Amino acid sequence: MTAQLEHVNLTVSDLDRAIALLDDLFGWKLRWRGASIHGGETAHVGGPESYLALYRHHDQEAARQSTYHVTGGLNHVGVVVADLDAVEQRVKDHGLEPRSHADYEPGRRFYFEDWDGVEFEVISYA
Repeated sequence: MTAQLEHVNLTVSDLDRAIALLDDLFGWKLRWRGASIHGGETAHVGGPESYLALYRHHDQEAARQSTYHVTGGLNHVGVVVADLDAVEQRVKDHGLEPRSHADYEPGRRFYFEDWDGVEFEVISYA
């Protein structure tokens, strides 16, 4: 059996907003939500086989760092979609800015950052 990625854990400032964004952009649903480590709250959002674990710490004054300059930091989350143009429009509808568009073999892609600075790469092979 080949190993399968089950989840990635991200820290966010607003769980409800992050859950709504992932549902609207990717159709990912809330699988579980509850209390978590350090007095925080976690929500699992995704499909039946994989998800993003969204963690909100109770202390939002924690320092922010660019993960590209932190060894072990998260650089971006890549998501494959069927209709790149439709997802890009929904990203814009949320007030977020698509950037770094590229057509390449075998597909197309763009990037955007959510309100917490988490970078997403959205890809279509259609």
